[in-house]
Amino acid sequence: MSERYDRGLAILREHFGDRADALIENVGAVSPDFARINVEFPFGELYAREGLDQTQRELCALAGLTCLGHALPQLKLHVIGALQCGATEAQVLEVIIQMIAYAGFPAATNALLAAGEAINTWRAERSAEA
Repeated sequence: MSERYDRGLAILREHFGDRADALIENVGAVSPDFARINVEFPFGELYAREGLDQTQRELCALAGLTCLGHALPQLKLHVIGALQCGATEAQVLEVIIQMIAYAGFPAATNALLAAGEAINTWRAERSAEA
């Protein structure tokens, strides 16, 4: 693969651990090109830029996904990515609360409930590792 793919894959794994490979495999089973683009562009290009650290980038992703209002599986993944990159649970929830003003209560409520599920998953995984 390309240098951009390798860079993106490293960042993707940093954020999502083993979930990264499963995501690429699942998407790639439907469209290898889509999987490649999903690694190269957001992670190999955008997430590799200077200016924000990886925690800040994940918190931005949470804000955007909350405002979309319909990308709850992706929001859950990025909640775990934010926590993996060093965000606190309180920061994750605060971003979603802040988005009430931009996304409205229904989208923010759905995001909050999805985030709660992801946080519980995160906690369970951390307990299992200990």
